[in-house]
Amino acid sequence: MPKPRYAQISVSDTAFYHCVSRCVRQSYLCGTDELTGQSYEHRRAWVEQRIQLLGAIFSIDICAYAVMSNHYHIVLHINRTQAENWSLDDIIERWHRLYQGNLISKRYCRGEVLNCAEMAQLKAITKCWRERLTNISWFMRSLNEPIARQANLEDECTGRFWEGRFKSQALLDEGALLACMAYVDLNPIRAQVASTPETSAHTSIQLRIKHTDLSLQKLYPFVGGNRENRPEGIPFKLSDYIELIDWSGRILREDKRGYIENSQPPILARLAQDTENWLELTQHFEDEFKLFAGSVDRVTQVCQVLGYQRRPGIQACAKYFS
Repeated sequence: MPKPRYAQISVSDTAFYHCVSRCVRQSYLCGTDELTGQSYEHRRAWVEQRIQLLGAIFSIDICAYAVMSNHYHIVLHINRTQAENWSLDDIIERWHRLYQGNLISKRYCRGEVLNCAEMAQLKAITKCWRERLTNISWFMRSLNEPIARQANLEDECTGRFWEGRFKSQALLDEGALLACMAYVDLNPIRAQVASTPETSAHTSIQLRIKHTDLSLQKLYPFVGGNRENRPEGIPFKLSDYIELIDWSGRILREDKRGYIENSQPPILARLAQDTENWLELTQHFEDEFKLFAGSVDRVTQVCQVLGYQRRPGIQACAKYFS
């Protein structure tokens, strides 16, 4: 039986999560339908633009994403600290960019004077909105519902567009985070719809390689290794990560499974990651792990917190993150 979402997410143990949403229909989310010849390629831009919009509104950072033909992957970071520092005006402004709000919040935005009872009601609802703006389920709902409505309108039909539940995997340590991001960024290369990371359209790796200030503002930043006063972000250098993706993608692209070049990126040594295992992870990450990915100790700790009697995917964790 599937676990409820609250039993899969523990922000106190990790703020990083890998989510996958798949199209339920025979027709494609994006790309070209082989049966009809109809092209849905323009829908990739719908999804990518919506992801970037929500990243600017929610207190949830975008680490990686890839929009594929009938599904998309996204790696998210829940930024509780940012949300806790939002003012009342910040919360209302962000919520109103997505939803209508209510009568009291609209009156407040118009500058009307509210009485004590109305202000108390407004503070109560904005407290709820603050929580929702740090909630992965609300993020995915705000992403999937508008895309489904657009697709239904274009297809001139009604009904379910996405599978009932999005898949969620908690990334419990640096190794799991990096392996999952690489898995996501290499999706187009594995699917043979792109030959290099920089030509992988509608992916975060292409956006990072462009390396413009505007593009990097849309993604959770790489902030380098251990050092004093390190800002919040992914604890690796962007240049090292791009080198790692290029190295991994080249091996996948040349169909040299198991072949290890001498010039392997040093980032793998820092993670104490075996190169054979790394190539397996970048090809099968989603299949290898159930709800949690990380070291055995971290998975054990989180399962105890969430009340799991068994540790799902523990053998894979022992193999790849021992």
